[in-house]
Amino acid sequence: MPPVRFDNGLSALVSSEPWEPIAEGLGFVEGPMWLPDGSLLFSDTLNNRMHRWRDGVLSVHREDAGGPNGMTLDLAMRIVGCEQDGRRVFRERDGVVEPVATHYGGKRLNSPNDIVVRSDGRIFFTDPPYGVTDETRELPYNGVFTIATNGTMTLLATDFEKPNGLAFSPDERTLYIADTARHHVRAFDVAADGALSNSRVFAEMREEGRPDGMKVDRDGRVYVCAYTVQVFAPDGTPLGIIDCPQLPANCTWGEDGSTLFITARTAVYRTRIAATGIAPYLRG
Repeated sequence: MPPVRFDNGLSALVSSEPWEPIAEGLGFVEGPMWLPDGSLLFSDTLNNRMHRWRDGVLSVHREDAGGPNGMTLDLAMRIVGCEQDGRRVFRERDGVVEPVATHYGGKRLNSPNDIVVRSDGRIFFTDPPYGVTDETRELPYNGVFTIATNGTMTLLATDFEKPNGLAFSPDERTLYIADTARHHVRAFDVAADGALSNSRVFAEMREEGRPDGMKVDRDGRVYVCAYTVQVFAPDGTPLGIIDCPQLPANCTWGEDGSTLFITARTAVYRTRIAATGIAPYLRG
């Protein structure tokens, strides 16, 4: 099985088979997402393209992709994602890419990084400074934003050092947001209008792990990519960590919902987990 350390019940969930590589020799891979057609879409941020993997075949989905990063699906199963270098949130509709968010208060976004869509269609995304310099950035903070279904964008938080991955609890009452520079994941209560309250540190990373992308399973366990895959119970209790062949940046559920894919530096890997994940293609 993939090596499990600090085991507090995690080994019972992890496959007896090792991590399986499905794509290798890439630049810096991020933002994996399983699509309803049975393919995996992911970003190669370094090489400025999006790839699609299906049935063992790897192809290019989009070139000159704006430094793509995190992605998800909206309620209509359209791709919604973040462009680190393009400094925008985009939507892909019938092969046509259109902007969803580029500015806030008349100032250009920093570098949208990761994104989720709530079951009512509301978008939440993080905006750290990874793709900008001091000379080119316009917003003085690293924010967390929400976009209503009518397109209205609201700033939710400015007190993160490096906001990164984010995910909802199964009931969508809690939003988890990674602060990479502070080595922890915070949790917030979420209102109907997207407002965040009751900020608290949900989990501190082991071994100086820097949290990046994360996903949640239907039992509320949180899987955080932070040099390893660090897994936490719904109350924040550490369940253990899964070592990986390369340092993972993000993860997603795929296939029947019990396969965990990780994007790890130059490759994509998968393993089976004895749990069912929460993912857009599993809605309904």
